[in-house]
Amino acid sequence: MAGHTAHLEASPSRRTASLIIPREHGAWGLLLVPLLTGGVVGMLAEGNLLPLLAFTAAALSLFWVRTPVENFFGTGLLRVQTVQERRTVGAVILGLSAVAAGAMSSLLWNGRNRELVVFGLIAVFAFIAQAFLRNLSRRTRMLSQVVGTIGLTVTAPAAYYVVTGELNRTALALWMANLLFAGNQIHFVQLRIHSARLSGWRQKLERGAGFLIGEVLLAFVLFASWYLHLLPAVAAVAFLPLLYRGTAWFFEAQKSLVVRRLGWGELVHALAFGLLLISGFRLGS
Repeated sequence: MAGHTAHLEASPSRRTASLIIPREHGAWGLLLVPLLTGGVVGMLAEGNLLPLLAFTAAALSLFWVRTPVENFFGTGLLRVQTVQERRTVGAVILGLSAVAAGAMSSLLWNGRNRELVVFGLIAVFAFIAQAFLRNLSRRTRMLSQVVGTIGLTVTAPAAYYVVTGELNRTALALWMANLLFAGNQIHFVQLRIHSARLSGWRQKLERGAGFLIGEVLLAFVLFASWYLHLLPAVAAVAFLPLLYRGTAWFFEAQKSLVVRRLGWGELVHALAFGLLLISGFRLGS
């Protein structure tokens, strides 16, 4: 009886957490890896730390506030049901909004960092397009995720910009690299989920031909970016684990899909990509 009572008492807490904390765990990585790569590469170019801290606070709070806002107005996966839930979620919205407003005010004070407004508009339009595509049909859901990554990965050039005060080729290269990584990762995760019961490379090839073509195109884009001096050659090395992982899957023996294990594996790839990309830009500068 005591255990059952504890379970009932814990349920409201879990529901409250679901109302205010973003459920898209993978999206946290798609936000943080670009932010950190852009910020660290900027710091290595003798940038300033304080603007990076302010931008990080603004980016995290703005990303976080979307979930409680959607649930507050009933457009998310959950909906507030009681007066207490409405008060709690409303307080979180106000708190996160205050943090975002304060951080952005410090960055834009006295006419500084004006290009951040452009990055913000890009993110807003990307998230609007993502919501439209997500609700359009099941066939456009993966496309909606890819479009959403435009808004998440824009933190890479934005972080570099606020740290260095420059919006140059390095900033755009960081954005391009993170966007390519995010798109590949989303495509691979969706392929694994929808191909869990396939066995043999022939069945996998039939289902994953589009992804394999994407791997070839990614390699071509990386080579062209290096050839046109848009991306340092050592920075392109950051994609090798990704390309190997995607290609090797077609020849692996059939094994049961554990979604959590897949998620942790992709997190490791994201961290490795971030470290290799930072090292590549540092060595290639």
